Amino acid sequence: MDDRGSAPRPLTATWLGRISYREAWALQKALVDRRASGQVGDLLLLLEHDAVLTLGRQADDRHVLASPRELRRRGIEVIRVERGGEVTYHGPGQLVAYPILRLADRGILVRPLVEALEGAMLETCAANGVAAMRRVGHPGAWIESDRGRPPRKIGALGLRVERGVSYHGIALNIDPDLRDFDLIDPCGMPGLVSTSIAEELGRSAEPPSTEAVGAAAEPFATAFAAALGAPLEWQPAGAIREAAAEATASPSGVP
Repeated sequence: MDDRGSAPRPLTATWLGRISYREAWALQKALVDRRASGQVGDLLLLLEHDAVLTLGRQADDRHVLASPRELRRRGIEVIRVERGGEVTYHGPGQLVAYPILRLADRGILVRPLVEALEGAMLETCAANGVAAMRRVGHPGAWIESDRGRPPRKIGALGLRVERGVSYHGIALNIDPDLRDFDLIDPCGMPGLVSTSIAEELGRSAEPPSTEAVGAAAEPFATAFAAALGAPLEWQPAGAIREAAAEATASPSGVP
């Protein structure tokens, strides 16, 4: 949705594979600097994380149910970050997408961006044979209640906008170990049941697979770019890391 009358601005997507949360966090911040100064275009980072719990800037840490000792035993860090929302689990088997967009260039506000991300999650689920839905007042992607069960959450969403540039994003459950969600009240909602594409397809016994997450990245990126009205381009992970390194080397934003 580019309101400037010129050719649509492309969206450049990159599959980064599995990387640590702190590495991806630093990468986002560096790329936000470069996007804010116009040195790079709009980006979509697609990846999978090692197990970690993140808290939104105003999240209540009482929604972390596991003890510090248990988290240390399992090697799971708890990190408070700038995004909105409550506690979220990230880990193997989950597709994470971070859109780094200069919103004014596309003439969009945060609400349409949220809707585009939710729609891309729903389309990714559909491409894998799972019908997901939105819930009014509850950001993310959901599976409708059935057989007397409450709605189940399959995708989480939390954003941050700084200097007009978005970052953080979504986490869509492809085939994670759903027992890891017992560590938290997902999204600050006690009793909330988390699910995954694998669970909904009756394949809950399969282990998390980075290959399956990577396969889901393509339909997500395609759907998200279409929602923005943007041509989709793919870029190798090395090029994105080089761009971030240049920003780190030039704190003022000047190459």
